[in-house]
Amino acid sequence: MSTVTAVLAQQTAPTGQTAGQGGDQFLDGIGETSLIARYVFNGNAEDSSRNQLHAKLLGPSGAFVEDGPPRRVLLLTGDGSYVQLPSAALAGEDAVAVVGWLYLPTRATGPVFDFGQGPATRLFAVVDAQGFRASAVVGGQVRGETPARALVENQWTHFAVVLDPSTKVLTAYIDGARVGQAANVNVTPAQILPQASTTNRLFLGRAQDDAAPTLHGRLRDIRLYRIALGDEPIAAIRRNALAVPQAARGRGAAPEISTANIPRESPYAARLLKISDVTVETAVGMMPRLPAYVPATFMGGTTGDVRVIWPSPTDNAEVLKAGTYTVAGRVPGTLLDAKATVIVKVPVGTTAPPDRLVEAFTLNQVVLDRDAEGRDTPFIKNRDKFLRGLAASNPDNFLYNFREAFGQPQPEGTKALGGWDSQTTRLRGHASGHYLSAIAQAYASTGYDPALQKTFLQKMNYLVDTLYDLSQKSGRPAQPGGPSVADPTAVPMGPGRQSYDSNLRAEAIRTDYWNWGTGFISAYPPDQFIMLERGATYGTQDSQIWAPYYTLHKILAGLLDTYEVAGNKKALEIARGMGGWVNARLTALPAETRIRMWSRYIAGEYGGMNEAMARLFRLTGERRFIDTAKLFDNTNFFYGNANQDHGLAKGVDTVRGRHANQHIPQITGALETFRDTKEMPYYRIATNFWDIVNDGYMYSIGGVAGAKNPNNAECFTGQPNTLWENGLATGGQNETCATYNLLKLDRQLFMYNQTAKYMDHYERALYNHILASVAEQDAGNTYHVPLNPGARKQFGNANMSGFTCCNGTALESQTKLQDTIYFHSANQQALYVNLFIPSTLTWAERKVAVQQVTDFPYADTTKLIIKGSGRFDVKVRVPGWATRGVTVKINGRDEAVKATPGTYLTLSRTWRDQDTIEVKMPFAFHLDHLMDQPNVASLFYGPVLLAAQEAEARTDWRQVVLDANDISKSITGDPATLRFEIAGVPFKPFYESYGRHSVYLHVSFK
Repeated sequence: MSTVTAVLAQQTAPTGQTAGQGGDQFLDGIGETSLIARYVFNGNAEDSSRNQLHAKLLGPSGAFVEDGPPRRVLLLTGDGSYVQLPSAALAGEDAVAVVGWLYLPTRATGPVFDFGQGPATRLFAVVDAQGFRASAVVGGQVRGETPARALVENQWTHFAVVLDPSTKVLTAYIDGARVGQAANVNVTPAQILPQASTTNRLFLGRAQDDAAPTLHGRLRDIRLYRIALGDEPIAAIRRNALAVPQAARGRGAAPEISTANIPRESPYAARLLKISDVTVETAVGMMPRLPAYVPATFMGGTTGDVRVIWPSPTDNAEVLKAGTYTVAGRVPGTLLDAKATVIVKVPVGTTAPPDRLVEAFTLNQVVLDRDAEGRDTPFIKNRDKFLRGLAASNPDNFLYNFREAFGQPQPEGTKALGGWDSQTTRLRGHASGHYLSAIAQAYASTGYDPALQKTFLQKMNYLVDTLYDLSQKSGRPAQPGGPSVADPTAVPMGPGRQSYDSNLRAEAIRTDYWNWGTGFISAYPPDQFIMLERGATYGTQDSQIWAPYYTLHKILAGLLDTYEVAGNKKALEIARGMGGWVNARLTALPAETRIRMWSRYIAGEYGGMNEAMARLFRLTGERRFIDTAKLFDNTNFFYGNANQDHGLAKGVDTVRGRHANQHIPQITGALETFRDTKEMPYYRIATNFWDIVNDGYMYSIGGVAGAKNPNNAECFTGQPNTLWENGLATGGQNETCATYNLLKLDRQLFMYNQTAKYMDHYERALYNHILASVAEQDAGNTYHVPLNPGARKQFGNANMSGFTCCNGTALESQTKLQDTIYFHSANQQALYVNLFIPSTLTWAERKVAVQQVTDFPYADTTKLIIKGSGRFDVKVRVPGWATRGVTVKINGRDEAVKATPGTYLTLSRTWRDQDTIEVKMPFAFHLDHLMDQPNVASLFYGPVLLAAQEAEARTDWRQVVLDANDISKSITGDPATLRFEIAGVPFKPFYESYGRHSVYLHVSFK
């Protein structure tokens, strides 16, 4: 390279040092969930995104070369060298953007990238004599091709290619500007690269045609996105690489979904006459819980409830003194305000902590049954998909990273996991914890099949035995009399290292387990825990980490599940040892350090470590473990600040803008800490969080996250009650493992307060998210569940070989689907029927069985058959959606009951063998409106979310016109199949929707 060319290259080549590099929250203002992979080529072909989809450099002479210090780039010389990406990198995506930098020597040509299954089906970009162009080919036919654009030789050029099925456009960009576009491109990335295909071939520098020439040129910072980036994000990526501006952080692509025809005025605004004032009381220091819905009067004298959005202060200054004040709320889409009078009182005496009055039955006491027609229910179908996969799985694959971390040999046939458990991923080991919990749950749930149950017992014991043997090595000499460090607080740096690091590459990972302190167990050495204490941030560089305590929580939870299900004492011993290791390190830290740790984005994510430590205390009786649970208090989140002035403990919304699944398990942990300590702040933290999230951050499927402000699909919106303004992110919504954790919180809170609202949410989220998160034919499952118009779920990890966080929780969710159907009172005097799912309960303590026979939700009736006898209460949930009345028959005769929606009805008597209880809850169509945009809503039939079935991607919101007086008059169909139509548009349950769908609709009335 000449001196002049070298200077030019230094001026225009990407630096690779943009804000957010290395897997942080944003990369050039684009949320992390939108980035599939990033190949910087700074000395290797590794993927520097968190997905670790590492590539391979193949061919005779491809090399990483200096290109102006301190930069290295990939050089391909046109002699057959190229880069091959993993076949799964783009499988089944809904849209795709390929962005990168290219340097062409004089008269150099060749393929830049070529993704497909062969010459007849591919998406590619090539540089030939005419210039740079992109093409999409399906079935041997060119479906779209951008005009060729000449490139300047001997300097770096920024390029991008975007295939957007929603607009049917293929676009090419050069140096941040759109240079060519093909319209009417009727093809999707999933057609070119199917989700389940193993024949996908993804090349950089090579064509699908094996005989075609390869690229002569240089590549740098190639990125793959799963969203259709627009003009401004493409320009920003290039601009940021050149200028490295910090101001670009957090900005990204706004959704390309038209809202032009959706009015701001509520459809009910013209009919709304009056909103009732409300009065609430609270104690000094405690923020009041103002009702989300307030009674209102409409024209004609009809009454109903309207949504009100109240101010959400960031502290509790308004309630620090006794007195009375008023709050003005707004009714979205109207000019009317609501008024609340708040009476602040000095509390008299102390509040007695609530008792746990209800407990769950163990998994082996409840068995899922076929429905009344003898058909497998959706619950059985999903359960069996996962049981088959787990039964066929190899436990050694889930032990691979543990054995490698301890320098132990691998059994023959063992294969390392991929995804977030791959070699260099700093979260590796998390899936093994989920797997251990799922195996334990599968063992507990399969008493109906002794052979299958034996299989799970063998796997469970093998896993625990191996982990126990490894844990016994930590902090002990490898050879008698050899060196060792038993003290967890004295772990030295790795041999030959100058610092602690997170380098897990096969040739670099430290395996000196004798230096790690007694009790340590993980799939990687202790460095990440120590680096967190010293301020390390989240990312994929060797100086960064990825949530070490999150991974540890999954492992400990799996071990404790195994102990509680099967009494495996080794599992408890492993957990006790690692619990002691954690206690030693955390007690040595100043409170200020812990506050900084737990407030750090993802790096400080600890899952439910407080929950695990509280469980360990209950199981061992060792006080140090409940003390350790309290060391995980997220002070800023729980209490507002180090002085504990406000926060969730005082009812203040500290949820806004936070990473959802980082914080939800901390709440369940706070409630478990309360269980052991009876300290009321922990209980208030949990109840206030539930109310705040359900009122102000919840999507219609019962899930959360999906913010476009902050621009991170894994975060709560920046302000409550702003899903329309700040939610519905292009990168996805409703992280599935966040819903998994919300369901755990529902269960735990219900045990203290038997209000139906907790089980109403549980039912909504179970049917419309957890059931909806599993693929139709296999155990593939979702990460984020998209709710934008014309969206499509993406399912992954069908073969259980490469896990994200949500693939891990799916193993648990689908092996415990029966766990909340029934609860019993702590004194065994009452049975709670929470869910209407065909099942049989064995209530051993009362020598009674209860069989539930139903076609629910394909029918609105369920029957309970008592087998045995005795006096006890049967408490049946009356769902909040059951507004058309509930009828009860006992042994065929009508029973006079009080059945208010959103409560439990109680049936008290001495039951005899074969007594029957029939409960009928007529379904009705109803709308669930977005809180800040009442013209956009989801359609429900009873508990079931109905999704519009779409033929293709959309750029606007599906509009439906409904009868203003009775929306059911606009809907036709068959309740027995839950198949409906509105003006020719088909609707069916979201949990049975596998193609494109619209969950939120633009609703207007006639």
